[in-house]
Amino acid sequence: MSHQSGRSVTYYDRVLAAIAVSLLAGGLAGLFTPVAVVTGLAAGSVAATVFVYAGLFRNPPVPRTDRRVTAAVVVWHTVLLSLLALAFL
Repeated sequence: MSHQSGRSVTYYDRVLAAIAVSLLAGGLAGLFTPVAVVTGLAAGSVAATVFVYAGLFRNPPVPRTDRRVTAAVVVWHTVLLSLLALAFL
């Protein structure tokens, strides 16, 4: 599969797709199974976190010393934990 510019799908394209699929799968699990939607989305978010970790730490797009990587991870996990806290409180 290629983009219109002729470039092939990169590792980071696949990571972004995996994040979206994880969240979508969690939402669909909540809609079409006895699992609550909030629980399905929470599970999808946890699964997406694995892909965020892989994309940012195991194979980062920028040098490991870049503070933007750390900031992105802190923001992502702050949002994720806030949403989980709101969902279950």
